Amino acid sequence: QLHRRGFCCLHGVDGSPGMLERARSSGLYRELRRCVLGWDPLPAPAEHYDAVTVVGALGEGQVPTAAVTELLRVTKRGGFLCLTTRSNPSNLRYKAELEAALARLEQRGAWQKVLAQEVECWERATSEEESTQGNGYISGVVYVYQKCPVPPLKEG
Repeated sequence: QLHRRGFCCLHGVDGSPGMLERARSSGLYRELRRCVLGWDPLPAPAEHYDAVTVVGALGEGQVPTAAVTELLRVTKRGGFLCLTTRSNPSNLRYKAELEAALARLEQRGAWQKVLAQEVECWERATSEEESTQGNGYISGVVYVYQKCPVPPLKEG
């Protein structure tokens, strides 16, 4: 979808060599690097990307919420960050932590929320317990933030 809309200079990271190989075989990415979000710094200089997306990785037992500041670091001033997480019962604690981290960054003036949209049929549930709507799907949230063009004031 991104390529069809003119976004052709895509870079990707993943902690799994197998997933990187799968991404490489798609032919969609200009650059792919191994990086474990939350443990490794992103392999890019500060304020390098116009937009940063994380889809399918911000969840319980995956990428820690503290990694959001690293995503912000590599985004250009005025650039956008699009993040997603699930709203299923097993991810609610993580979702609350993530939303608290997002709100702290907004209160500091690091970015401005553009969108926080619930999506009812986000992805297929892996169990009946996870399908809160009883339709075989779990819900999720899409967050879009714009990095502030002026650096935030340092506290203290």
